[in-house]
Amino acid sequence: MAKCEISGKSRGVGNNVSHANNRTRRTFGANIQKVKIVDETGTVRRAKVSTKVLKSNQVMKAPPRRVMREMAKAEEEKG
Repeated sequence: MAKCEISGKSRGVGNNVSHANNRTRRTFGANIQKVKIVDETGTVRRAKVSTKVLKSNQVMKAPPRRVMREMAKAEEEKG
């Protein structure tokens, strides 16, 4: 079962209700994605995060490697 590492969101449970009002149990899966994020310490790591957390900017997605290399190169030239 996938669980969001930030919000703790996981699957929900409920009922399928037929036209005859028969009820059977079902699960609602949370929309969990594996993304690279920049955590509090500034390190890039993979995390399982819900899309609601991504949309609300509670975590920062890591930029592509190409951008990281360009940033490092620019910093070397400065100092």
